[in-house]
Amino acid sequence: MMQFVRGFGQFWWDFIVGDDPILAIGVVLVLATARVLEQSGLQTAAWLIGPIGIFVILAFSLARATSATRGVES
Repeated sequence: MMQFVRGFGQFWWDFIVGDDPILAIGVVLVLATARVLEQSGLQTAAWLIGPIGIFVILAFSLARATSATRGVES
């Protein structure tokens, strides 16, 4: 039974976090910020934080990926 629970938890960790926990944390922060803004009555700001946040997260990911491969010859 314990192996099933451990395997189930490992599946969800790999599914949600995947290869990069920093990106997963960024997505959680974007969602939490949008929720706080929506609850405080700033629906327009909450609606905008999603696309802007995802753009920033993708730009960060791309910058890290290109800097990690810079200098590597094929």
